[in-house]
Amino acid sequence: MKKLIILSLLIAFSFSIEAQKQKKMESNTLQTLQDKLALKELVDVFSILADQKEIEKQTMLFTEDATVETLFNGQIISSLHGRKQLGEAFGGFLNQFETVYHINGQQTVTVNGNKASGISYCLVTLIGSENGKKVKTTNGVYYNDEYLKQNGKWLIANRKSTFAWQDKQEVRP
Repeated sequence: MKKLIILSLLIAFSFSIEAQKQKKMESNTLQTLQDKLALKELVDVFSILADQKEIEKQTMLFTEDATVETLFNGQIISSLHGRKQLGEAFGGFLNQFETVYHINGQQTVTVNGNKASGISYCLVTLIGSENGKKVKTTNGVYYNDEYLKQNGKWLIANRKSTFAWQDKQEVRP
């Protein structure tokens, strides 16, 4: 009888350990899903703020010492460091256009604790004037990002913006 009680206790203890492992796995999975959702929202909010030309709010989506590198035709055309430099460059660029419009697409991210990395694809439409004509420039862009979670909030720590292709058309009334 004593052996049966000990065996029963061992089985119960084993089930308890397995249940705890399962609960921890479920908790980790839930946290990863929450983090991935927050990172998607971060990229989307970045685009919305660019469209609205809310530069100060947009720069707050980056870490204080963030870096942003922009490539066009395979060449680095800009390398920025820190929120102040980001804000000046973003504002100077976006002010050239009367309309800015981002459409975000697919995103994949890998989360590792309070760090993550990912790639996001985007169509960026810019409408402005060139040589006295209204011109629409559409860019195929992808962002290679490194993210950092600070004080419970995800921020962009490093971004490589690659302008993969561009199409320009005159806008007719």
